[in-house]
Amino acid sequence: PDAKHFIYNNWHFSGIDRKLHDQGACWYLPMLFNELPSYYRRFLDVDVAILPVTPMDEKGYFNFGPQVSASKAICEKAKIIILEVNPHIPRCLGGREESIHISEVDYVVETEWRMPQVPPVPPSENDTKIPGFIVPEIVDGSCIQLGIGGMPNVMGKIIAQSDLKDLGIHTEMMTESVVEMVEAGRVTGARKQIDRFKVVYTFSMGTQKTYDFLHNNPGCAIYPVDYVNNPFVIAQLDNFIAINNCVEMDLFGQVCSESSGTRNISGTGGQVDFTLGAYHSKGGKSFICLESTYQKKNGEIFSRIKPTLTQGAIVTTHRAMVNYVVTEYGIVNLKGKSTWERAEA
Repeated sequence: PDAKHFIYNNWHFSGIDRKLHDQGACWYLPMLFNELPSYYRRFLDVDVAILPVTPMDEKGYFNFGPQVSASKAICEKAKIIILEVNPHIPRCLGGREESIHISEVDYVVETEWRMPQVPPVPPSENDTKIPGFIVPEIVDGSCIQLGIGGMPNVMGKIIAQSDLKDLGIHTEMMTESVVEMVEAGRVTGARKQIDRFKVVYTFSMGTQKTYDFLHNNPGCAIYPVDYVNNPFVIAQLDNFIAINNCVEMDLFGQVCSESSGTRNISGTGGQVDFTLGAYHSKGGKSFICLESTYQKKNGEIFSRIKPTLTQGAIVTTHRAMVNYVVTEYGIVNLKGKSTWERAEA
């Protein structure tokens, strides 16, 4: 807790990490998510890697389960590799870099903790309005990337209940909303230019329904993040639709998605990767979504759209990269607009 014995750094903050950060016991590492494996391979030393895995298969391989973002890159650099073997972890088929052979491992620890359950976030009233402006922009055969939260959950349900056909999935995070879209028959992947018929992702957080769906499912392919989030890979998928949230935005179009002023609250994640990749996709579109206001605990209401970002706020997505912005009041394209036109829009 006092950072006396080792320093706790993290690539993306949870609620627990935020509290530790406020105490001076956790620090954030800036990154572009698609570059993370290269940071390990090029710049970082790893003394000990401890990773949760499935039980070993008959060929001597342990599967990393629903998280392979940089797992193999970490193991390549680690002096000591310890695997935490857990029968409750779903076996997630690749893709690539989804497993490790026993010959590479130093120690094994057997555990039986249950997978963390991340139930769908209840949507706010505005979360149900924002998807209404995005769905008309989606065409048959579009390839979808969705994040986590109330609004993406609503978006998944609306798509599942729509008459859209042959959608593809190429998403950083695999959630229950994607499972709903697949089970409703909206997702086939038949029109994808790469990874046809595969639901592609790099990690998953959801409910047991999500993990059961992923287990030994040949219709899904888990890849490291330098493939899934690579803008040049994303751009190869026609009609790519990237949908992401943010904390605040200024009238120049600068997007902050990871801090409240100087206080780090999450991380860059894949927003930059998918914003860039989607725009360069043939027919692709990127959407940054936000409720126009937020309410503090004392009832005071503040705007999320500001003349300039809050002092100390981190610019996650450069103003020139932003394509569509969506609030509960409507949708606007900022590409090709001057500074005053952006402010007016």
